[in-house]
Amino acid sequence: MAKPTVMLYPGAGSSRDHTSLVAIEHRVGRTASVERIDFPYRREGRRAPDRAPKLMASIRDDLAGFGRRRGPVVMGGRSMGGRMTTMVAADVDEQGPVDRLAGLVLICYPLHPPGKPENLRVEHLPAISVPCLFISGTRDPFGSPDELSSWTSTMTVPVEHVWVEGGRHDLKGADALIADAVADFVARVAAP
Repeated sequence: MAKPTVMLYPGAGSSRDHTSLVAIEHRVGRTASVERIDFPYRREGRRAPDRAPKLMASIRDDLAGFGRRRGPVVMGGRSMGGRMTTMVAADVDEQGPVDRLAGLVLICYPLHPPGKPENLRVEHLPAISVPCLFISGTRDPFGSPDELSSWTSTMTVPVEHVWVEGGRHDLKGADALIADAVADFVARVAAP
């Protein structure tokens, strides 16, 4: 069977070279083809992210570019990058299901903006049809463990949570833990 492709996107304020994404590539790269991908605004040297439709379109373009590969696909990333992959997986952009999608890896999923728990980013989660791994800090201002667990319980697919005790949204110092959790997840969901 062909190697899985793992597509990882950064959060809004970082790049493909974020330490967590690099650690995942080093750990998972032995068994999968890992692609750390910047969104177009970052490649163009801009700091402000584009709106969701353009970000989702760029993910679709990346998927088309890797379409010649035959193995399973795992998508995800940090914060906004992970959120955009969930929206593509849920077909929010109405472009159809993602071929060979085996799972989603969501690091620091931004459930809501800090201090604004009423502005939830969850309406599409029940439409996701593949297993999901959520890795979050227990002190993340973008969503507490109770909040995130409550909303992921609305999903009908297998959902796993890895909690980084005391971790905030940056999950500083947790790269090895993150990489190990992602490697284990990818090995299970993308197994032949």
